[in-house]
Amino acid sequence: MFTCLQICLLLLVLHTLAVVASRERKNVLFIMADDLRTSLGCYGDSVAKSPNIDQLASKSQVFLNAYAQQAVCAPSRTSMLTSRRPDTTRLYDFNSYWRTHSGNYTTLPQYFKSRGYFTTSVGKVFHPGISSNHSDDYPYSWSTPAYHPASFRYEKEKMCKGEDGKLHANLLCAVTVSEQPGGTLPDLESTEEAVRLLKSRAADAVPFFLAVGFHKPHIPFRIPQEYLSLYPIDEMTLAPDPDVPTRLPPVAYNPWMDVRQRDDVQKLNISFPYGPIPKDFQLRVRQHYYAAVSYMDAQVGQLLGALDALGLSHSTVVVFASDHGWSLGEHGEWAKYSNFDVSTRVPLIFYVPGLTSQRVARRESTFPFIDVFMQPQRSFKNDRVIRNVVELVDVFPTVSYLAGLKAPPPCPVISFKEELCSEGVDRAHTFHRRERRRNGEAISFSQYPRPAAAPQVNSDLPDLKDIKIMGYSLRCWDYRYTLWLGFNPQTFQVNVSDVHAGELYMLEGDPGQDQNIYSDFDHSVVTAKMAGLPRTVGVQMRMRLQLLYLSAGRKTSAGRE
Repeated sequence: MFTCLQICLLLLVLHTLAVVASRERKNVLFIMADDLRTSLGCYGDSVAKSPNIDQLASKSQVFLNAYAQQAVCAPSRTSMLTSRRPDTTRLYDFNSYWRTHSGNYTTLPQYFKSRGYFTTSVGKVFHPGISSNHSDDYPYSWSTPAYHPASFRYEKEKMCKGEDGKLHANLLCAVTVSEQPGGTLPDLESTEEAVRLLKSRAADAVPFFLAVGFHKPHIPFRIPQEYLSLYPIDEMTLAPDPDVPTRLPPVAYNPWMDVRQRDDVQKLNISFPYGPIPKDFQLRVRQHYYAAVSYMDAQVGQLLGALDALGLSHSTVVVFASDHGWSLGEHGEWAKYSNFDVSTRVPLIFYVPGLTSQRVARRESTFPFIDVFMQPQRSFKNDRVIRNVVELVDVFPTVSYLAGLKAPPPCPVISFKEELCSEGVDRAHTFHRRERRRNGEAISFSQYPRPAAAPQVNSDLPDLKDIKIMGYSLRCWDYRYTLWLGFNPQTFQVNVSDVHAGELYMLEGDPGQDQNIYSDFDHSVVTAKMAGLPRTVGVQMRMRLQLLYLSAGRKTSAGRE
């Protein structure tokens, strides 16, 4: 009996030590791409050549259906890094700083800094400018001022050599790097600085949170010329649905003004707002976007290779994500600025040493750099994938827990005075058990503002004062449901009875979201059913209830046929 008791106690101690070890604080390498949709090999894109990110994914947990809360840079990044939705940050444009505009919300890096981490930022993590107080939220979020590559100042200047031999501010801007100012490009500089920082922290006992934001594949496509060779133009194809859907409400369409304003696009003399880009130019845009993805992938590979070489891959959580997607001609649209999947769906990958992959011997390399020009077709198998819908507001609590900290508590319904809380969900539990079934109740909630019910020159990026309509969109397994509702920018109030338009897509038969089956009659019935709801019920809950009613009605109708 005594021996048995001793064995039980020993096993309990060993289990406790294992739990403690698994909860030890880990470093965090937080990598963000800019305007990257799920055009990666690990997300099933057969065109993309992204071997380094694919290799990361093969040793990580991959969320296949992760969605941004607003498909534009500053609102999305602020939302993800605070774990608050745009209606809480009240940032829908680039022109306000959440700490003074809505609430003094704790950010993800600030949370780690307050727990003793050394936190530092390289490249584009927060959106620079007013929305991060012209300081990338330093000193709140970072232990040292954020680093920005000096060569970024040339991104909006005339740097692209045209057919006339002169320099232009083009959309398509493949260059010879040695001919660029300083002989470099922004993401090359950011990679170099991030590697330098890793080397400086490798022997330090203080854990680090290093955020690295790459600028590509954001336009302009100012990338090394050689990456175009990976995507021969005669092998490129158009979007599968390049036409504007016949039942797309005008308010839902984004006229891609930032693309139109580039010199080479202006020369095409495209009519506003729906005029299509000539097909041969569409192919070149798609070619340059994919080339930009491969260029960015190489930077990720260099960074992960350095992490590995320094012996840090055994003690560092790696997160890879994007702020939002980018349309490549789907629905006749380009750029972001919409609620469709191509604009809101993003890659989301978590590598957790000892959890998402088996520990390798110290001499073995976890992330050997892969030269895409030498091994363009290399592929990897992903064993750990999550297909259920998640959101970027989930990142803050999830990475906190996985790194060994407590996840911030859930926010109350109204949280403007709460400094530390999360409007997302801690997804750490999904790392400890395989996904067995689809969760029909899992949803993402995105939104996009418009200044008017029809496309105009500021439809993509309206200033707060000009917002008249807010498009709220639910995405679940079976549907994407969007309502365009009246919005008051002075009070930040949405009028749920002021419906300008609606969209409803059944994803099983229409994964590209081209056949809008929204019916004004159906909605009037649903609105009548919901009339008794208290005014305190928020838009998200109202739309969930409406979608349940609409989908139940369609299933009943289908059963009678």
